[in-house]
Amino acid sequence: MFVPQEQSGLNEAAPAAPRRPYRLSRRPEERVRVLGGTMDLVRPEEVFHFVTGKLEAGQSAIVANHNLHSLYLIGKDHRIGDFYKAADLVEVDSVPLIFWARLVGRASRRFHRCTYLDWRDAFWALASEKAWKVFFVGGAPGVGEKAVERIRQDWPNARIETHHGYFDVTPGSAENEAVVAKIRDYAPDIVLVGMGMPRQEIWTLENHKAYGPAASFTVGGAFDYEAGVQKAAPRWMGPLGMEWLFRLMSDPQRLFSRYCIEPWSLIGPAVGDVARALSRRVETSESRAAENARWEQIRARNEAAR
Repeated sequence: MFVPQEQSGLNEAAPAAPRRPYRLSRRPEERVRVLGGTMDLVRPEEVFHFVTGKLEAGQSAIVANHNLHSLYLIGKDHRIGDFYKAADLVEVDSVPLIFWARLVGRASRRFHRCTYLDWRDAFWALASEKAWKVFFVGGAPGVGEKAVERIRQDWPNARIETHHGYFDVTPGSAENEAVVAKIRDYAPDIVLVGMGMPRQEIWTLENHKAYGPAASFTVGGAFDYEAGVQKAAPRWMGPLGMEWLFRLMSDPQRLFSRYCIEPWSLIGPAVGDVARALSRRVETSESRAAENARWEQIRARNEAAR
């Protein structure tokens, strides 16, 4: 089996009940702009429906994810902004972000949280069923191989190839060209890129077209969790929006700035969100008042005609 519950808590949450599939053509209200970033309010099974459609059509796709750290990075490097513009689907990887979107009038719910740990069981079950070829690039040397061993304990038929993320990612470098060639030769359906933000986003932006039609996911430390070299927060903490606290306490030196300083840079976009929310409420109230007045006029005319 995968990492035992008492060690990681990854399997504590019961599988979500099936919901309506995601359409390949996005509804306007499913794509929202919050805290300066554009993202999609989708559930994991909707992501896979979208990806399946792309693969069956022989098309490439980029599935990204937004959290408070990525929203901070957009303002620091134009390549991050370019990556999110190129992404076909942007998952929400942050319950606090979902709470904020709800507060400013967006139709976000807890089940819109999409991360690798949320959908890994559904993903590997589907990948095995459809015989998808999966390539993982990232992690330290040996981590990918260890992760594959543990994944295949649950899904023996999973088709997976890996390459570590400790190579020169400079475009045109010999190491980078060798990695891209290895991916291209494998001809994967899915490419999971786990090199941490912003390295994985920039690498995907610069290389995804070179390895042929595939759905590329940025997945951070997913295979570190799979390999057991990094401990995941208990799954019950995710829906409560407390996973960040577990990670901060586990590695305060590395993550203090991310969780305690970076969010303050989003005050400006947050104020803008509030202003737009208030504007929408005013417009809605005015529209309702105008509609009520119109019906009152119709009623008055009908009464006068009697």
